[in-house]
Amino acid sequence: MKRDDTLWKGILENVFDDFLRFFFPDADKLFDMEKGFEFLDKELEQLFPTENGESPKFVDKLVKVYTKTGKEQCILVHIEVQGYDDKGFAKRMFTYFYRILDKYGIPITAIAIFTDANLNFRPNVYEYEYLGTKNSFHFNTYKIIDQREELLTNSDNPFAIVVLTVLLALKKKKMDDAGLFELKYSLAKELLQRQFSKNKINNLMVFLQLYVKFADPEYNHKFEQALEVLTENKTTMGIQEMVLERAKKEGLKRGMEEGLEKGMEQGMEQGMERGIKKGLEKGLEEGLEKKGYEVVKNLLESNRFTIEEVANFANVTEEFVLKVKSGLK
Repeated sequence: MKRDDTLWKGILENVFDDFLRFFFPDADKLFDMEKGFEFLDKELEQLFPTENGESPKFVDKLVKVYTKTGKEQCILVHIEVQGYDDKGFAKRMFTYFYRILDKYGIPITAIAIFTDANLNFRPNVYEYEYLGTKNSFHFNTYKIIDQREELLTNSDNPFAIVVLTVLLALKKKKMDDAGLFELKYSLAKELLQRQFSKNKINNLMVFLQLYVKFADPEYNHKFEQALEVLTENKTTMGIQEMVLERAKKEGLKRGMEEGLEKGMEQGMEQGMERGIKKGLEKGLEEGLEKKGYEVVKNLLESNRFTIEEVANFANVTEEFVLKVKSGLK
C-alpha cells in the first residue's frame, strides 16, 4: 500500500465525526457521536483476504456507528478511497456490500471518494442482468476534483481541509515547486487559524505535509522552516512530522559532532583524514539511530499508528520498529 493510502486510513479515523457531518448535513440528529465509533478494519480484511497475507491494495474503511433515530441501534459506514480508473470498481463496491450485509445483517451506507484527476471516471452504480434476473446497486460518490475551493475554504468542517489538501495534490502536476509552496503554506496558515482542537490540527497538518510532496527535497526543508516561524508562540506546536524531521536533523548534527570528535582522536594515531572520515560515519550512524529510536518509541507509545505507518513516518524499516516495540514490553 502506498504511503498516501496509509495516510487516508489514518485521517479518516482522526476526523471521522467531521467526515459524517461533512457528508450528512443532519449527522448530529442521525448519529450518536458520544458513543464513539468502532473501526472494523480487521473484520473487513477477513471478509476480503489477500494472497500470502499481503496488505490490502485498496483504502477501505468499515465503521460501526450508533444511531439516534429509527429501530436500528447502529449501522455500518463503508468507505472506499479510489485514486485511479478501475473498470471493476462498481462491481467491487457491490461485492463489499453483499459480503458485509451477509455477515452483519444491519443497514449499510457506502461512500466512494474519488481522488483521481480523470473527470470521466465516476462510477456510481453496478447493474446485473441475466435471463430475467436483475440487480441494480447504487452507492454514494464524491469526486474531489469537482469541488469548489472557495466553498471548502469557507467551511468550518475539518474534513474540508482534507479535501483541500487532495485538491492541492492534484494541482501540483500543473505547477512548479515555488507555486506549490505558496499554496501549501497558505493552506497550512489557514489551518492554524481555525478553531479546531489541537489534536485535529496536528493530524491535519501531518496529512498536508506528507500527502502533498515537492519534487525538490530542498522545498521540504524550506516549508518546515516556514512552519516553525508560523507556529512560533502558538499553542498548536507539536506537529508530528515537524518533530520527526527535527529529530532527524538533531541526530545528524549530533552524529557529525561525535564523528568529528572521534575522528580527531583516531587522527592522532591513524592519520587525520582517515580518522575523521571513519569517525564521522560511525558518529552519524549512532546519532541517527539514537534519534530514530526516540521517534519510533514516541509514535508507538501514542498507540495511534500501525507498524507500517510508524515505519513510513520515521523513515525506518518495519523490522526496526518491531525491534523497538519489543524493547518497550
